[in-house]
Amino acid sequence: MKCQECNERPASLHFTKIVNGEKTEFHICEQCAKEKGEYNPNSNSFSIHQLLSGLLNFEHAVQDANKIVAKPETCPKCNMSYEQFVRLGRFGCAHCYETFKSKLDPVLKRVHGGNHSHGGKIPKRIGGSIEIRKKIAELKEELKEQVAKEEFENAALIRDKIRSLEQSIRDKEEG
Repeated sequence: MKCQECNERPASLHFTKIVNGEKTEFHICEQCAKEKGEYNPNSNSFSIHQLLSGLLNFEHAVQDANKIVAKPETCPKCNMSYEQFVRLGRFGCAHCYETFKSKLDPVLKRVHGGNHSHGGKIPKRIGGSIEIRKKIAELKEELKEQVAKEEFENAALIRDKIRSLEQSIRDKEEG
């Protein structure tokens, strides 16, 4: 197979790109890959920055397809733009996370199979009570929402679930 870039040399590198479930394959020679910055012969792996940058470029491809043109958003503390972040693969300061949160959540959901918050690892021997405590915290948030909506019957059911879970934790700790 010949290189799809130069059509002269044999293709020795094969890349597969999947965007919105659409698979595209590229077959290029080593020289064309080096010229495009796609290949470093001294490295057998991609850096996390390259991976993240590739995931974030997905959003730019969608925006280009939809012809969305907007003023570049920048972090108020370090003045880093989202485009700079995509290019570098890392933020300039801690405030960037909050500034670009709306753009990061979809990427994190895609990477983590729908989840965008990190729960951490849970040791098996105490995992049961931690899972229950996590469920209680979720139910308490739901309870607040139901009370705010004045859905008191639903709120009472949630309150009862919380009490039941709290009792199960007390029972485990006692016995």
